[in-house]
Amino acid sequence: MSLFEIHDLSRFPVVTTRPGTTRPGYAPQWEREMDALLERGLPFVIIMRDPPEGEAHEDRRLRGLWLKRNRDTLAGLCRAVITVEPNAVRRAAFKAQAVMAVKAFGVAMEVAATADEAANLATAALAA
Repeated sequence: MSLFEIHDLSRFPVVTTRPGTTRPGYAPQWEREMDALLERGLPFVIIMRDPPEGEAHEDRRLRGLWLKRNRDTLAGLCRAVITVEPNAVRRAAFKAQAVMAVKAFGVAMEVAATADEAANLATAALAA
């Protein structure tokens, strides 16, 4: 079993989430993977191809605690989190949530309509 089940690092520093891996109970595995990403000490971008919909309360709580504990380190290494959302209504909702998340966690948040758009945003974030 690979350390990374949720995140695909095959194109590092562009890290993508694997579809279907954010099911209820995923937060402890997500934390281990995020810890390992930060331990690398290298800048990266995360592209969320399968954002959690209706995330379980406990997963959201655990992720929130981890994000608070690791805010400064994450903000120093993660250049952006980019969500791919083809649906325009959901994309608008993610953009509204992103404004609050940027303030809370110090990481740029973007929302793309397509994987290609997300890849372009990732390249720009890493170059900045």
